[in-house]
Amino acid sequence: MSKRSNILNELSQGRRPLQEGIGWFKALPLDERRDVIRELSSYALQARAATEDAAESIARAGVKPTATPAVLISRGPIREQLAKIGNLPEAEMEKSFRILLALLSISDARRREIDCANGCTHSWHNLRD
Repeated sequence: MSKRSNILNELSQGRRPLQEGIGWFKALPLDERRDVIRELSSYALQARAATEDAAESIARAGVKPTATPAVLISRGPIREQLAKIGNLPEAEMEKSFRILLALLSISDARRREIDCANGCTHSWHNLRD
């Protein structure tokens, strides 16, 4: 697992403080921030994120429901909306990052309960403390 992937999984699992993650994200060059947004979208899709997860994701992220990424994620189908979020302007990136981290956290927790309840070999589910 890459260093960036490890950081994102630690953030989504609450193993790193959100504020630390936001600082890390904001310090990245613009093209890398876009890559992070797309990577989070991909992870959320792999974890079977659904449009029904939008409201809780927005609430956890502390983003206004009227913010562009919040509106998009609420409008399903989720795959299409996540692609749109990956192309939002720079001014929307931190909000997108927060929402997508929350979305990954919610969908991956559900996946752990359903698919990985008896253990698994997913490296991101077996991070060291």
